[in-house]
Amino acid sequence: MLSLLMLPLIVFGYENIALNKFTWQLNPYENEEIADYLNSSKAVDGLKTNLSFSGYQCTISASMKYMAIWRLYLRDILGIHHITIHYRTDNMEWGPNNENVGKFLGFSVYVSNLTLLEDRVLCFHDFHFDKYTIPAVITLNCTMHGRYIEFQNNRTRSSFPADYSRYASNDLCEFEVYGCSSPSVYGENCSNPCPAQCKHHRCHIETGHCFGCNDGYRGLRCEHHCATNKYGTDCAEDCGHCVNGRICNPFNGFCYAGCEIGYYGSQCKKECINGSYGKNCNNTCGHCHRACNKITGECPHGCEPGYEGVFCNKI
Repeated sequence: MLSLLMLPLIVFGYENIALNKFTWQLNPYENEEIADYLNSSKAVDGLKTNLSFSGYQCTISASMKYMAIWRLYLRDILGIHHITIHYRTDNMEWGPNNENVGKFLGFSVYVSNLTLLEDRVLCFHDFHFDKYTIPAVITLNCTMHGRYIEFQNNRTRSSFPADYSRYASNDLCEFEVYGCSSPSVYGENCSNPCPAQCKHHRCHIETGHCFGCNDGYRGLRCEHHCATNKYGTDCAEDCGHCVNGRICNPFNGFCYAGCEIGYYGSQCKKECINGSYGKNCNNTCGHCHRACNKITGECPHGCEPGYEGVFCNKI
């Protein structure tokens, strides 16, 4: 529902981490004489008192394009709480008679750690609004971590709702991203450190719950060691055949006391290869017709011609 995707316009304790960060857009304004006054950085300069073309406080994209993309680079992977967009109004009453309304309709916002398309996570896609209902200032709930934020609009399909503009634009007067400027803190004032065992020291910006744990830990805050006979990332790995069934190292699966007979390796997950058996697979099988027993060295399928005995080591 729309109420789950948008936040009321209230004051939060988070800071605008987009301010003066690096930006890029697909189709800059085409008039080179004034293009610098309308470039992609205008959307993060902190100025939003004049929301018109001639106020030079807004990013304006090239005209008559079917795809508009504007991208923000936060440098680090940071915790994001919400995003507020101030769209170009030309300082006129916002509503169905304002020609900028149709340009805003249908936009999407993505968050990603990389610029690869498959890495993007959709924060919001407008299919709710029409020219009567879309606000000029909109606040979106985008509670996640990311390094890149992308605003996108397009008119590439064969048909769109009647309220939509014919061409795509990204006329952004201010694009504010509220969150924490350090990747390892959370809370409304960004004053709480993420739990020590969170992977990459990253956690949910509101709850402090970890986005994955360091090896050997589990739980919402990675506060618990792995359960018995488990280890590794999210404690998802089973310990190998440690001697006497002893527990392994919860971080890397190492068997402290060595392996059960018939297995070898630091994690005791490797079964003796054909031709070997016993403790650490240090013993050589006799002249078995087929592989010997990995534990005892006995030849369950008999001996090669010319040999006899349970170990096929007698001529």
